[in-house]
Amino acid sequence: MSNRNRARIRAHAVLAAIATGLVAFGVCCNAEADNAASDESAHSAASVIAVDDHWLVAEENGDVAWLGAMLLPDYRSISADGRVLDRKTLLAHAEKNRGSDQMRKKVDAWLKTHPSEKSVVMRGDIAILSFTDPHTGRVRSSDIFMYEAGGWHGLYSQHSKTE
Repeated sequence: MSNRNRARIRAHAVLAAIATGLVAFGVCCNAEADNAASDESAHSAASVIAVDDHWLVAEENGDVAWLGAMLLPDYRSISADGRVLDRKTLLAHAEKNRGSDQMRKKVDAWLKTHPSEKSVVMRGDIAILSFTDPHTGRVRSSDIFMYEAGGWHGLYSQHSKTE
C-alpha cells in the first residue's frame, strides 16, 4: 500500500491529533482520480472506504460543499480526551484549508510515522470503519456511517490516544 493511500486511510485520527495541538480540535489532493475507481454510492465496504478517503481529501482541500452533503446534521466526533466536535465546527476547520496544501503535508508527515490498517463491519445500513495500528493491534479511531439517500453519510467518529 502506498504512503498516499495510507494517508487517506488515517484522516480522522491524524487531523484529530494535529488539530488538538493547533486549534481546538479538527478531524480530516486529488480525489477525482481515486474516487473514479470506487463507486461511493454502492452499498459495500469498498464504498465506505472510498467515501472515507474522499472525506480526508475534502478536509485537506476545504471542500465544505462535499463535506456538508456527506456529514449527517447530527454528526459528532469525539477526541481522545473526550472533547466533542460537531459538524459545524468540522466544516469551519475544513474551510481554513481551502487553497493551501499545508494540512495535506502535515497529514502525510504524520501518517508516515503512524501507519494504519482499515477494516469495515457492516450491518444493514450501518457501517463501522476502524483504523488499527498494525504493530500493536490497537484501534486508533473509528467512523460510523449510515447509508441513506443513495450514499454513505458520516454520523459519528471516535478517536483514541496515539503513541
